[in-house]
Amino acid sequence: TMEDMISTQLPEHFNPRFAVVNCFMESNGEILLLRRQEGKSEGGKWGVPGGKVDAGETLENALVREIQEETGIQLIPSHVHHRAKLFVRNADYDFIYHIFHTSFPERPTVSITKKEHQAFQWITPKNALGLTLVRDGVACIQHIYEV
Repeated sequence: TMEDMISTQLPEHFNPRFAVVNCFMESNGEILLLRRQEGKSEGGKWGVPGGKVDAGETLENALVREIQEETGIQLIPSHVHHRAKLFVRNADYDFIYHIFHTSFPERPTVSITKKEHQAFQWITPKNALGLTLVRDGVACIQHIYEV
């Protein structure tokens, strides 16, 4: 598969179709990854929780909503930090990727929706690179963690 063009600078003629938010949720040096259900796009692959920003929704509201839907965890916005804004260009369309980070002194309880995800795990960023990750997963992990 052709890797997407990912840039921290706005590319020429960039026409984003939507924005995506995700959150590296860290506890004891490990991050939370979710495994997509087989029937979904990129089924069976592992990724950081997150999703698309709805029309008229702020990044923060989208992030809180998506994390709540996907993990059952209620994020505290003041504990969440915006770490990157990436411009992603793939063969079909452009989009903007916002990466957030938060850390938990104690590991929170995770409850996934079986409709969306089949499993979750806490794993170090380095070991996560050995999993079958969703598209741009490697680039995102490497952007936030120097692994």
